[in-house]
Amino acid sequence: MSLEVTDLVVRIDGRTVVDGISFEVPDGSRLGLIGESGSGKSLTALAVLGLLPEGAVANGSIRWNGTELIGLPDRELARLRGDEIGIVFQEPRTALNPIRTVGRQIAESIRIHEGIGRREARERAIQEAARVRLPDPASIVDRYPHQLSGGQRQRVAIAIALACRPRLLIADEPTTALDVTIQAEILSLLLRLVEEEGMSLMFITHDLAVLAQVATHGVVLEDGLVVEAAPVSTLLTAPTSPITQGLLRDATATLWRPEGGRR
Repeated sequence: MSLEVTDLVVRIDGRTVVDGISFEVPDGSRLGLIGESGSGKSLTALAVLGLLPEGAVANGSIRWNGTELIGLPDRELARLRGDEIGIVFQEPRTALNPIRTVGRQIAESIRIHEGIGRREARERAIQEAARVRLPDPASIVDRYPHQLSGGQRQRVAIAIALACRPRLLIADEPTTALDVTIQAEILSLLLRLVEEEGMSLMFITHDLAVLAQVATHGVVLEDGLVVEAAPVSTLLTAPTSPITQGLLRDATATLWRPEGGRR
């Protein structure tokens, strides 16, 4: 299965915030959307799943395995969300429901898409918690989000996104709110799960150092426009746009090392 985005335009209350973006995510590939805050990368991800904020309108084409998603009824989009396409948001504290146990939240999409009972769903939730390496899975599924650390909450968010084994995972700056040590653990976990399942990855970030670790191809955005698209190795060694060059200068001060490439 593949994702094809062609001439995507997103307007909010008449103002253009994504302006003619095109890219592809072939089956099994790892693409990164990178840019500074306000570049349009997160809105692009939300457009794919039909989750744009109120007042936003998308035009152009977003095709998933040949099916046009723009204009698709919400009921049909809901069948894709979590089942064929999963998403991990930037801040799990706001993405998770504070009044539901994490086990119920992990199991929810499984129950919706697979129609299994509550007892079996709980067992599946425990399995998924173990898969993302949460400690004491049988106990942690009965806890609430506020009882977990930031890194544990993000692992729960990943478990939710991957519970139904989607073919495409969209990760929207999933490590931004975490410290560097936990960030590295979450990136390693994401990459391991993506590789194990052979799924595609669309990774959104403002940090070229992070992109270098998880993606093979990058699309650089500025003010809703694509300013550069190239293999990540090229973005790291021979960037052509001033925006990418600036991102590279910032990246060398964080995680990326020129001699190491993707770790």
